Amino acid sequence: MERYKPIIQFVQGLSLVLIVQVFDACGQTNSSHLTDKKMETNEKSIHKTEEEWKKQLSQEQYYVLRQKGTEDPYSGTLLLNKEKGVYKCVACGNELFTDDMKFDSHCGWPSFDREITGGKIKTLEDNSHGMHRIEIQCAKCGGHLGHLFDDGPTKTGLRYCVNSLSLEFVNEKDIKKTVSTDGLQSTIDTITLGGGCFWCVEAVYEMLEGVQKVESGFSGGKTKNPSYKEVCTGTTGHAEVVQITYDTTKTSLEEILKIFFTVHDPTTLNRQGADVGTQYRSVVFYRNEKQKQIIESIVGALQKENVYAKPVVTEVTPFQTFYKAENYHQNYYNMNKEEPYCQMVIQPKIEKFEKVFKNKIKK
Repeated sequence: MERYKPIIQFVQGLSLVLIVQVFDACGQTNSSHLTDKKMETNEKSIHKTEEEWKKQLSQEQYYVLRQKGTEDPYSGTLLLNKEKGVYKCVACGNELFTDDMKFDSHCGWPSFDREITGGKIKTLEDNSHGMHRIEIQCAKCGGHLGHLFDDGPTKTGLRYCVNSLSLEFVNEKDIKKTVSTDGLQSTIDTITLGGGCFWCVEAVYEMLEGVQKVESGFSGGKTKNPSYKEVCTGTTGHAEVVQITYDTTKTSLEEILKIFFTVHDPTTLNRQGADVGTQYRSVVFYRNEKQKQIIESIVGALQKENVYAKPVVTEVTPFQTFYKAENYHQNYYNMNKEEPYCQMVIQPKIEKFEKVFKNKIKK
């Protein structure tokens, strides 16, 4: 709690002023020799109770990662992904594969011909469902990833058949230090926030030093690839969000959250000002345990110290999918400064940000 005291004090001094304004799997094969590739991991293992995993993961992620389930073939969001970047364990952030290891196996699940070196993945014999297969798990948290087969078409002869739900993909453009087979750590991180209309939130974070990219879109719903019009009905379950990619050497998650809790009202359920509906709810979507701990600690501290007159209703939810909004929503404020909404709603937020966080503005 003491660690977050500066943030609490900061928000206490500003909150009143600012708030008032403002998812039987892979085919079987004779692959028993593959168990010879068990490796010890260099990563520090993560151990949690099942209740803790249930709180961290979505219902679909928990089914795959903790109950060894399998998503339906051809349903995964990463099946057809061809972008350059790194595939991580969605439960713990352990870096498992890179884009040059991925290939199209036509099996219905994302497939890779090798893994990042360093004991990132462990293998176990799986004799369930009347088949003999080799299960692959994240060596750091023990999460079920999929299965390993020896029918791969590349020179390795291997096919890591993996559930999209067990993976998080980080685009190469969002990585400052290239992750090689040695697993170099990146100084780039991503967080997804919802604080009302995404035009407003986007405009503020585009100005923050250390932020490399801000994209407006939708998260937390049940409809795949929804349109803005669909989200506006409030029936898809999505929240309007911004996805922020930032350099951790120049800013921090704590700094980003400090701004978040001072430029929107975290105490109004499913609304921000005149914008009403579940799509405008206050929410933070975390990608790993470290992010979750930071977010929950700050929210808890704000509650305990009674910073706001009413309880904080901000949701702290595991990230699953981000759908980028239509192009005309991107960089909206800078492209439409003369529009009445921009002048009357967004501009005052910009002016407050410039005044309060003047030392954090991009040069």
